[in-house]
Parts: sequence; structure tokens; C-alpha cells
Amino acid sequence: MTTTTLDERFVKPRLRDRLVVRPEIGALLGAVVVFLFFTIVTDKFFSASGAATWLDDAATLGIMAVAVSLLMVGGEFDLSAGVMTASTSLVTAILSTAAGWNVWLALLVSLVFALAVGAFNGWLVMKTGLPSFIVTLGTFLALQGLNLGVTRLVTGTVQVSGMRSTDGYASAGFVFASTVNIGGTPFQISIVWWIGVAAVASWLLVRTRFGNWIFAVGGSAPSSRAVGVPVVRTKILLFMGTALAAWLVGSINILRFATVQANQGIGLEFQYIIAAVIGGCLLTGGFGSAVGAAIGALIFGMARQGIVFAGWDSDWFMLFLGIMLLAAVLVNNAFRRRAERVRR
Repeated sequence: MTTTTLDERFVKPRLRDRLVVRPEIGALLGAVVVFLFFTIVTDKFFSASGAATWLDDAATLGIMAVAVSLLMVGGEFDLSAGVMTASTSLVTAILSTAAGWNVWLALLVSLVFALAVGAFNGWLVMKTGLPSFIVTLGTFLALQGLNLGVTRLVTGTVQVSGMRSTDGYASAGFVFASTVNIGGTPFQISIVWWIGVAAVASWLLVRTRFGNWIFAVGGSAPSSRAVGVPVVRTKILLFMGTALAAWLVGSINILRFATVQANQGIGLEFQYIIAAVIGGCLLTGGFGSAVGAAIGALIFGMARQGIVFAGWDSDWFMLFLGIMLLAAVLVNNAFRRRAERVRR
């Protein structure tokens, strides 16, 4: 009597094993729990106007969190990302209002400025070998000082306003700051940008060679370099991607609110990182998901607005945030260990 042993390479993985290797599965479960919780405790949360509010809250955060998640998968951080959103808004606003430029031309210049700063961050990190959080902390402080100094020099105050009367504002506002009417409820177009950015980033990460490079350089840069992965180019492009997302968020903000404060955006960089971690990114790099970061931002938006709808003190949001971050780190580590066992 003979027995045959099936080669494990041809064994189809179980559904549970296929799910557990997905970095975003923990965030998805968390989003469901938060959604159900606030749907039960408040009446307005599960309504069209309620959804428009918490989706709007999550949108700009989600755009940045997705870009930051790619950078974190690549093994780096960008602490200048929050201030960069204000810097790009200020460049656009000053050129449009003080210099009288067309808004579209001002947007183009602010885009070039953002990409240049992103490339500089990436180049400096790779050239010096210093930790990225040190390099981008320096950029954070430099941009903060530049924002305040230039704004006060040009306007005599710490804000720039008057965008609505500039040339090209109507067409640019339609692209970046209009609303989409669904069933009689206006939804901000930033939600569409958020979904689009998450879809493109997810495709880039899991369907392209560049995505493989991101995982490789985040897992082990020396090993990646040894097998021919362009480590320097990959990391510089990731920093430029974060800067590009900051430009998009800055453009949405300045065209929607028509005014910008010089100290805007400070502290938001930590929210971007927290959303990415909640979405499944490891702080050590090499593991994460763009979709997960988008879901992490959605949890942010639902919790922040859910607390408002429930009439609770907004101070409770920070408690919720701390608990979510700790839970996410523990869950992500557990899922990663499980995923490593499944892949062996």
C-alpha cells in the first residue's frame, strides 16, 4: 500500500490564512466597530449629512496618510508633512493675492516648490545616512520659520486671505474645492480625491515593480541594493510623493477656505503617522498598506465627528486616539507574526 503526500506548494491557502496576511484587516475590523458604535449612540451619525461630515473630516487626512504609509513601508518618516500643507497653501495664496498671478500658475509654482523640498529631504537622508525623522524635523522647523517670516513680511500679519477675488479662482476651486450632490446632500470633492489617491497608491504598491522596490527597501536596504534595487531613487521618489500629497491637501484647503494661517498644519504630521499605523503599517518598515492607511483616516473621521454628534467633550477624542494607537500596534504585530508563519 502506498501513500501520496501532497506538495505544500500546491495546497490552496485557507481563507483565514489569506486574510491574516493582509495588513489592513485589523483596521477594517476597527472601522466596523467604530461605525456600529456611533450608529447606536447617535441618531445623526448614520445619515447622509452625517456621512458627508465624517467623510469630509477623513478626506484630507486620508490623502496624507496614504502617502505617508508608502513612505513608512519604505522605512522612512516625514515630520515636515504637516507644515508642508501650509507652505504650499501660502505659496499659492501669496503669488495669487500679493503678486497678482493667475491661480493655476501659482499652483504650478507651489507644486514645484513642494517636489523640490521632498527631493531635498530624500537626497539628504540618503546622502548623510541620518535618520529621516532627524532630517525632516529640521525641514519642519525651517518651513515653520519660513512660513511665519515670509507671510509677515508680505502681508504684515500671519495670514493670507482674499483668494476669492483672484484670477482663475473659479476654475481651480471647481477642481479642488467644489461639492458633489448625492441624493440632495453635498459631499466635498476632497472625498473623491481621497478615494482616487488611495486607489492609485494601492495599485502602485501591490501591482507594480516600484511597489516591490518599496517593500524591499523598507525591509532591508542593503539586501535590496545587493539584488539591484535602486534604493536611493526609490526613497527620494517616496519623499517626493509625500510632498505631492501635501501640495494636493494645501491646494484643497486654500481654495476651499480662501485663507491660510502661517502656523497651520503644525502637529498634523503625527496624525498622518498614527492613521498609517492604525491602517497596518509597521514603524520598522517593510510592511503596510495604502488602503489600510485610508481606513485608518476613516476611523479618525468617524471617531472625531461621532464624539461631536454624541455631544461629548472633544477632549475624549485624545483618549480614544491613544487607545486606538496602542491597540493598532499590538494587533499589527500579532498579524505580522501570524502572516510570517503562514508564509513559511
